[in-house]
Amino acid sequence: MTIVVIGGGAAGFFGAIACAQANPHAQVTLIEASRQPLAKVLISGGGRCNVTHACFEADGLVQNYPRGGKALRGAFTRFQPQDTVAWFAAHGVKLKTEADGRMFPITDSSETIVECLIKAAAKAGVKIQIGTPVVAVKQSLTTQDSGFEISLKSGEILKCDRLLLATGSSLAGYKIAQGLGHHIESPVPSLFTFNVLDQKLRALAGVSVNPVQLRLSVGGKPQLEQTGPLLITHWGLSGPAILKLSAWGARILHDSRYQATLLINWLPDIQPEQVRQKILDVKAEWGKKAIALHRGVDLPHRLWQYIIARIGITLEDRWAEISHKTLNHLVEELTQGEYAIAGKGAFKEEFVTCGGVHLKEVNFKTMESKLVPGLYFAGEILDIDGVTGGFNFQSAWTTAYLAGNAMAS
Repeated sequence: MTIVVIGGGAAGFFGAIACAQANPHAQVTLIEASRQPLAKVLISGGGRCNVTHACFEADGLVQNYPRGGKALRGAFTRFQPQDTVAWFAAHGVKLKTEADGRMFPITDSSETIVECLIKAAAKAGVKIQIGTPVVAVKQSLTTQDSGFEISLKSGEILKCDRLLLATGSSLAGYKIAQGLGHHIESPVPSLFTFNVLDQKLRALAGVSVNPVQLRLSVGGKPQLEQTGPLLITHWGLSGPAILKLSAWGARILHDSRYQATLLINWLPDIQPEQVRQKILDVKAEWGKKAIALHRGVDLPHRLWQYIIARIGITLEDRWAEISHKTLNHLVEELTQGEYAIAGKGAFKEEFVTCGGVHLKEVNFKTMESKLVPGLYFAGEILDIDGVTGGFNFQSAWTTAYLAGNAMAS
């Protein structure tokens, strides 16, 4: 039995290894268009590789997928983060869990993961061809021959019985899937930061607040909420809460050309009336003191000065001078300040897209196409995307493991 895997990323390697390990007699060939396999793994997690997340129940796990959670529920009962941890441990790589649940190799180096996958592929007998772009794939429908013919840019034609497409978010992969009869949900960016044009906010780059509560409003309609850490950057806003909001809002933000309003509650752990009382208490106690220096709420000093300046309070203004109207305005600014989103930024060198092969056309027990026998999918070519924290890698490991084992049988 001959098997070809197109795509030399996390899903491609994992699927090829799973297949070769499950059936040592299968001839498994992995082909990658670029000269650098596993390039995205290498740069992921700031060079540390966030392999998975310490969430070991399928019901909890699927909550982290804006698209694909329902389809993955059953898949996660067959291969989930605990299985990922065990797989890497069996291949000589120990993972550690950080306070927020993200899991990394104990070496804190993505090279550890890359080397592990390349070694495991070699040991399992996977043939790897890099720098090998695919120009076309068609089904072999002769009476003697079923399977696929893969035309390479070099002019060579590969034939295989079963084919795994693990091409990530590459347009070439979508084109192959479409050519074989599949529908593609149009790909748009997910997991990105927000551009804010306010130069005074940008001047606070490096200030972080945890937690904040965010509410995204597009076209005047409240759409989504998210709570978590926020980081101010020199282009606007980032941090886990922003990235999660961008993932859940990927399509509506794309459709609005990334123009939206963000409402920020800087003090979500206390009710607005409690915020008001804290302000009243500090006003009563520090009446003669400058508002800029005596804040009464738990916020970074520079952020406090920025917030009061937004409503017209100067560095010299004292608490005793603040009017009832200004006090109301201050409470509002602290609990539902409005910020205009004017575009999206990049999330380091990593990128995730929502969109891809329509999930109803895939059998999630085996990852085989429901339309084309012998064709399998794994990873980001599918219309699946997770929030930041190791969830995108986990869906890659899971779908690839299921596909690899199904192809081997």
